[in-house]
Amino acid sequence: MMDHRSDIRDQALSLGFDAVGFTRAHLAPEVRARLMHFLAEGRHGSMGWMESRAEQRAHPRVLWPEAVSVVVLGLNYGPETDPLETLARRDRATISVYARNRDYHDVLKKRLKALGRWMAGRWPEAGIKVFVDTAPVAEKPLAQAAGLGWQGKHTNLVSRGLGSWLFLGEVFTTLDLGDGVPDRDHCGSCRACLDACPTKAFPAPYELDARRCISYLTIEHRGPIDVELRPLMGNRIYGCDDCLAVCPWNKFAQAHAEPAFAPREALRAPLLAEFAMLDDAAFRALFSGSPIKRIGRDRFVRNVMVAIGNSADAALRPVAQALTEDADPVVADAARWAAIRLEETE
Repeated sequence: MMDHRSDIRDQALSLGFDAVGFTRAHLAPEVRARLMHFLAEGRHGSMGWMESRAEQRAHPRVLWPEAVSVVVLGLNYGPETDPLETLARRDRATISVYARNRDYHDVLKKRLKALGRWMAGRWPEAGIKVFVDTAPVAEKPLAQAAGLGWQGKHTNLVSRGLGSWLFLGEVFTTLDLGDGVPDRDHCGSCRACLDACPTKAFPAPYELDARRCISYLTIEHRGPIDVELRPLMGNRIYGCDDCLAVCPWNKFAQAHAEPAFAPREALRAPLLAEFAMLDDAAFRALFSGSPIKRIGRDRFVRNVMVAIGNSADAALRPVAQALTEDADPVVADAARWAAIRLEETE
């Protein structure tokens, strides 16, 4: 069994993974309890799939009954520069680090499948399934159980060796790879992540209300954004890195070594005005192969309009005004809000 683990770890590292851990295909009862509390409070917002597939998320063997062990893999995407440096440039957009180039799902799944094929060839009797976060897998609790890190007060995984910047994927297998060695919580009294949240999306340490989270609002939420929250979003148009970036454990973080994660020049500090003018075809062309493409032009331009409304740049008012009669009513609503906000700055 230990030889199996050593061989799998060596192969995973040779494929470019940065962290490897092992655990049983089982989660402690408190994982389900936290999930059910989150859902009961309605903190999942419009993400109905979280409720409908809750048992699969809480119990790996509900997802795949034959699973015995889980190999948890981490891929570093640490930024080369401060991910929050564009927040002060109010005519520019801030895009979450992970979305500034290729869709990480493609990169991660390719490597997971390569590891799965290798394991299947090495142990033909073993069943193998690979997962990324498009499936209802409780990735962060599994990663903690496998010793890759711990869920911090912002509910995200923190690694002592790589800080906040890890993509996660899993290989479920019928092989018995033994018990994991869980990492323990190293947050101590620190609350930097909680205090950094622009929209106060953490009701308490280790609890998230997605309905106030900028990542949820800019990516998952389809309708108008609550008027109360719009001024708090600044120029963040896709995702938010604030709670990750301020974590003191990032002193151990390293810049990624994956070319697919190097930010495209057009997405480093893009002009809001240029994004606002995208029609559907231009949007699809610009974000081909990017995770941003999945939200579609209308949701994306809605986010851009909110950022323009927060820019305090009167020169952007004509840009907002041009979209006040947009074919999409949500875009038009956000554009009218932005135009009125900027009128007050003139």
